Amino acid sequence: MSAFPEQRFSIITLGVTSVEASRAFYEGILGFKPFMTDKIVMYNLGSIAFGLWERGKLHEDIGLMGNTCPPGICPNFAIAYNTRSEAEVDAIFERLKAAEVEITKPPHKADWGGYSGYFLDPDNNAWEAVYNPFWKLTEKGAPQMPEVVSG
Repeated sequence: MSAFPEQRFSIITLGVTSVEASRAFYEGILGFKPFMTDKIVMYNLGSIAFGLWERGKLHEDIGLMGNTCPPGICPNFAIAYNTRSEAEVDAIFERLKAAEVEITKPPHKADWGGYSGYFLDPDNNAWEAVYNPFWKLTEKGAPQMPEVVSG
C-alpha cells in the first residue's frame, strides 16, 4: 500500500532569507495576494497554497537543525500533503516507517493547532504530512483557503 492515499500535494513552502524581501518580490512584482501573514506568509494559488517562511524556522520545523543539517544538505523548501484527519497522518507515518523512510520529525501536535510530521525523500527533499483543522479539503484533496487578508 502506498504511503499517500491520493497523488497530490497541498502546500509548497519556501525557506527564505528575508520574508520581507520575498514578499516584496511575490506581491510587488508577481502580484500575489496573501491570505495569511502571521509568522508565515501564505498565498492561495488555486488548488495549492504557496508559503514564505524564514529558512531557519523552516529547518527547525522540519526537524533538521544543528548536526543533522549540514550546509548544502538542508532543503530550502517543503512540500506538504494535507490530510483529512490526524489518524490519516499517523497511518502515513506507519507506512513510511515500514518502508524505512527517513523521518525527521514524527507526527505531533503543532503549536498552531494542527498535527504534522516530516520526512525526507531519497534526495533530502522535505515532505510534511499534516492535518490542518482550519482548512477543509475538497473531494479531490485541494485545501479550501481564504482568498485574501490585508497586511
